[in-house]
Amino acid sequence: MKKIISTMLLSVLTLATLFASGTKEGAVGKAAMKEPIKIGISKMVSHPALDAIEQGIQDSINKSGKDVVFDLQNCNAEMSTAISIAQLFKSEKKDIVLGIATPPAQALASVYNNSNTPVIFAAITDPDAAGLTYAKGEATNVCGVSDLNPITLQIEYFVKVTKLKRLGMVYTSGEANGVAMMERAKKYCEANGIEFVGAAVSNSSEVKSAALSIVDRIDGMFIANDNTVVSALASIDQVCSEYNLPLFNSDVTSSDNTNFLMSWGLDYYKVGLLCGDVALQIINGDKPKDIGAIYLTDIKQFQLYLNLDRAKELGFTFPKEILDAASLLVKNGKIIEK
Repeated sequence: MKKIISTMLLSVLTLATLFASGTKEGAVGKAAMKEPIKIGISKMVSHPALDAIEQGIQDSINKSGKDVVFDLQNCNAEMSTAISIAQLFKSEKKDIVLGIATPPAQALASVYNNSNTPVIFAAITDPDAAGLTYAKGEATNVCGVSDLNPITLQIEYFVKVTKLKRLGMVYTSGEANGVAMMERAKKYCEANGIEFVGAAVSNSSEVKSAALSIVDRIDGMFIANDNTVVSALASIDQVCSEYNLPLFNSDVTSSDNTNFLMSWGLDYYKVGLLCGDVALQIINGDKPKDIGAIYLTDIKQFQLYLNLDRAKELGFTFPKEILDAASLLVKNGKIIEK
């Protein structure tokens, strides 16, 4: 199984597993999980998409009427902190733990390896590359929801509108989501005669300088659902606005108040609701190994957001098929819901 994990993260995870192995959790399921149910949530960083997932998880579970106590933690994109949070959850004997984004989920899966405590991942673009999926029927305590976007269609639509020949992309080299999306975008470009220009970052403070390093070599900027990059979207927006470059953002949740041209992605609150439903399935007796990785395949689960004002500024016109597919429009500074 292909695993894209940074050397630093792998080392920390290995060390953490050695120190964490000693506490034996009890059985999981409807018969064993007594209320109040203790649920720990570890989030990569605070930005609109991940915050929406966190809220959706809580709302879904709270609506069930279950007596639940949530422990919300934010690792602020620090791998060592993600491990510490996982260790804390284990010492406090949480009944279920959830990791929002790849590093927190990987940390939880490692610390809870060979454990009976369910680990649920949320917003993992490529669970296989992140080492979070297993063969059907294999004993595992890990399951969750992927946020894999229809990247081929996203870039195809972007190219139809802009007619670009050189696509720029800032991505996080140490995050499996970022690398997986970069590889998909690059593959599409190579197959369609488009020059791909990538700029790798290791943290959000590098995003603006990375964008500036490629602006003179691209015709448009594509941003995937890469948590580190999206958390610094304002910097990308500033650079694209200054250099009159069209911006495609895959994270609809964070597109408000930015000068994007197109935004197409998941409603992350709904992703959170689905993750909450997974937690409820487990509370009611289902096993993580029978749930596995859930992929959203219905295009209706995604939102297409078009900025008519920005299109006018840049001299672009949206084809009718794309306008018809849009669920949100920006016109005269106002958001119009179709």
